[in-house]
Amino acid sequence: MLEQIHSRSDLLQLTPQEDRQLCGEIRQFLVQHIAHTGGHLASNLGIVELTVALHKVYDTSEDRVLFDVGHQAYVHKILTGRMDRFDSLRTYGGLAGFPKPSESRHDAFIAGHASDAVSVGLGMARARTLQKQNYQVAVVLGDGALTGGLAYEGLNDAGASREPLVVILNDNGMSITPNVGGMARHLSLLRLKPGYFGLKKAYRQFTKKVPGGRKLYQFTHQIKVCLRRKLIGVTIFEEMGFQYLGPVDGHDVQKLTFLLKQAREMQEPVLLHVITKKGKGYIPAEVMPSTFHGVGKFNPATGHAPKAACKTFSETFGQTLCQLAMEDPRICAITAAMEQGTGLNLFASAFRPRFFDVGIAEGHAVCMAAGLAKQGMIPVFAVYSTFLQRSYDMLIHDVSLLQLHVVLAIDRAGLVGEDGETHHGVFDVGFLRQVPGMQVFCPASQAELRRMLRTAVLDCTGPVAVRYPKGGDGAYLQEVWQDRLFPDSRLTLVTYGTTVNDVLAAAGALEQDGIRTDVLKLDQICPLNLDGIAGSVRKTGALLVVEEAAEPACVGCAVLAGLLERGLDPAARLLNLKDGIFPHGDLKTLRARAGIDGPGIYRAGKELLHEE
Repeated sequence: MLEQIHSRSDLLQLTPQEDRQLCGEIRQFLVQHIAHTGGHLASNLGIVELTVALHKVYDTSEDRVLFDVGHQAYVHKILTGRMDRFDSLRTYGGLAGFPKPSESRHDAFIAGHASDAVSVGLGMARARTLQKQNYQVAVVLGDGALTGGLAYEGLNDAGASREPLVVILNDNGMSITPNVGGMARHLSLLRLKPGYFGLKKAYRQFTKKVPGGRKLYQFTHQIKVCLRRKLIGVTIFEEMGFQYLGPVDGHDVQKLTFLLKQAREMQEPVLLHVITKKGKGYIPAEVMPSTFHGVGKFNPATGHAPKAACKTFSETFGQTLCQLAMEDPRICAITAAMEQGTGLNLFASAFRPRFFDVGIAEGHAVCMAAGLAKQGMIPVFAVYSTFLQRSYDMLIHDVSLLQLHVVLAIDRAGLVGEDGETHHGVFDVGFLRQVPGMQVFCPASQAELRRMLRTAVLDCTGPVAVRYPKGGDGAYLQEVWQDRLFPDSRLTLVTYGTTVNDVLAAAGALEQDGIRTDVLKLDQICPLNLDGIAGSVRKTGALLVVEEAAEPACVGCAVLAGLLERGLDPAARLLNLKDGIFPHGDLKTLRARAGIDGPGIYRAGKELLHEE
């Protein structure tokens, strides 16, 4: 059946039995392909029927259908002509793991971070009204997007706007419950029946035709609303101005299709509450939806993934923080819905009263950390670099102004690979260096991570960050770094973090060509100590600063400015990620593209010394 779907018109011709068969085949397709490429599995298994229904109701080449968060858009990609490219999912040059307008006209907007889709959708709806166009706008909220405050800002404005807009709440276990009681259940069922919508539509059309009909409709509508409030109360969505429908079974294509059509025809803000099961149809994902949220390659027959080659930085962070928490009862841990991903699952088990999962609410996490710190606790907020971007205002206003001791454990610093431009952690270096009083440590090994985290938590005061990459150790494993300095060096190489591995490889290749280099690895990039760099540059007269970060406000810029203040103007080049916008792909390919791998650094050094 799946092989026969080439367009939306093919989808519209399917019978209910064929719909069920198609959904089963899509689930098999997802499991088999994601087992080989890795990706987000459980959320996509749970949204199969809903996505099929959406494509029966909306023409996504013209209508704007937004997925929040975007990792639940795999089924959408399958149904919009990209099924034959699924072997390339999340690989360099292949399909992105998130909606991407440059990839297909069916992708309405980029969507890597949560909770923004209602705001974007309302903007599109208002653009439609202003431009007098007639496309439809629908938003799919799922996977905890409603734990983020931005979603409520969008809902509040959208409900008040009266713009025709359908929000589908994909509720797969977020503790969002319907009204309770027999009357509530009864009237909820009545409102989902075809006769209810038919009567409502006929009454609206009648009042449009009679004199004073608009006022009559508004009057009777208000009576209905008042009666319903007295009998069963209202949902938060109705208070915001939405017409609320649901809850409804999210695995019934026919019922979903009918309700989506009715919601679309209401021509007002509508929220359709859909109940789905995350991981549906694949037993391992149903049993362990968190494990199969984002997975690497695995055996589709068993659900088992190959054992990791080495311990990750995230795991070492979690274990070290547990050790520190045993020593100091003031230490507490915060995550923004990433307990397992950040390695805090051990802490959560051992120190449950001191562990706080705030949902997808990074700004709130930093504010709460500030409150904890102000009252004498030592909060450690473990967060992916890309998601910390949401907290910039709070870092300055709530943490920095009072110089509170809040520790940021910044995971996935640098390029992260397959998740692509929405997830690369390449901007934190620039914005953290702008936060007054911020200290930033950059371990290059897990041994250094253990040492620097201890320093950050127990010895530092004020705001402090420890940033480390995805994955495990590279070649550099030294416990205590000794800057590599030679009296006859001709080039100064400066770097930090695990990029030192590529710098050392380049230094070795240059030395084989008879070019000695000084290699200086910065353990701390904020505040920046220039003494060692200045001493080396006075000798060599040539400088390369290598970093896996965006160029604006990068360490290299600070180094050059500081050297100029000291009267030093070396031949220099900055090797970094420029504007920071990099596609998805394996790390080796991305680093080579940026010129910050060993061969790229080697070539840059030769060019700088005019020895090409």
